[in-house]
Amino acid sequence: MIQVTPQTRVLVAVEPADFRRGIDGLAQACRAVLRSDPMGGTVFVFRNRRRTAIKVLLYDGQGFWLCHKRLSQGRFRWWPASADAGATLRAHELQVLLWGGDPTATSAPPDWRRVSTPAA
Repeated sequence: MIQVTPQTRVLVAVEPADFRRGIDGLAQACRAVLRSDPMGGTVFVFRNRRRTAIKVLLYDGQGFWLCHKRLSQGRFRWWPASADAGATLRAHELQVLLWGGDPTATSAPPDWRRVSTPAA
């Protein structure tokens, strides 16, 4: 079962990936391009060149999950355009991205905040 909690780190590759790649090829891209360990619990998100499909790679402690979503019509409108190799999303922003939306347009409270101020 895939579980993405608010504390889960989500990395989005800026450049399109070769979708002929499977788990091993995308894990290598995680190491080389995103400079991150694919077995560290991070969720990695890749897109194809035409922006019609997304692949999500995740290691859950026992093995890898590779999920592929292809839109039946249209394209993914939002994708990071950073000069860096990858961009970071929050868990709820990943959900918005998977539904074809713009994760930067969401307004949610921070993942963690102090409930009360300490007594002086």
